[in-house]
Amino acid sequence: MPKIGDTVYYRAEDEEHSGIERSCPTVDEHFRYVPKCLLWRACAFVVYRLIITPFAFLWCKLKFRHKIKNKRVLRACRDRGLFLYGNHTLMSGDAYIPSLVTFPKRCYVVVNPQNLSVRGTRNLLKMCGAIPTPTTYRGLRSFSEALEKRTVQNHAVTVYPEAHIWPYYTGIRPFPETSFTYPVRMDEAVYCFTNTFHRRRLGKTPKVITYVDGPFYPDATLPRGERAKDLRDRVYATMCARAALSTYAPITYIKEETPSSDKEN
Repeated sequence: MPKIGDTVYYRAEDEEHSGIERSCPTVDEHFRYVPKCLLWRACAFVVYRLIITPFAFLWCKLKFRHKIKNKRVLRACRDRGLFLYGNHTLMSGDAYIPSLVTFPKRCYVVVNPQNLSVRGTRNLLKMCGAIPTPTTYRGLRSFSEALEKRTVQNHAVTVYPEAHIWPYYTGIRPFPETSFTYPVRMDEAVYCFTNTFHRRRLGKTPKVITYVDGPFYPDATLPRGERAKDLRDRVYATMCARAALSTYAPITYIKEETPSSDKEN
């Protein structure tokens, strides 16, 4: 994983720069996305509300001097579910910030199934709100039903459409409209949050300011097949405008124009 002050050369926007390599467990139609056990749900409440939420606030405040701006726009969906899209630029921070953005609304985060590969952490991650993407075609139905269930319960579902982590990247990478089909099909509101980076007086770790925007709704006047792309385009444009407010690039990302082998020769 690149460190603050490094220069990263990349060849495509879909590269992974987290430095984490794990095996990928199977997430299929048998994966229990929404456990019904009352004891499990009680433990999930304790873990999320009494442990993770206060820890996330303190960790982000101490490490990043974290601030959230424009959070008031979420009031429009106080009594309904929503989808939240953000830029994928922090390691553990990307797990914590969504819950702070939507607080007091419960927040779930769509994650790579590799996050469940560490032995003994699967239930803990699920209690914290992790919803892994399926690894089989048959698992798509259960995954989709879980997203719908959580929004029907008036919770928030966070998606990182860029998919891959680029630590402290100050731009917004192009992302497809695929993940926007869910709010279109479920007719749910969409919000986005954009983490921006700013230099601090002491230390190299940047100050992080998160901007929240929305709500965005599917345009019912468009053909159904075009609504997801329109929603994606509006969210993408908003996030690009917010990302431009960053005043500090902790890591420099440079796109390679020629293969590395040619440079060496």
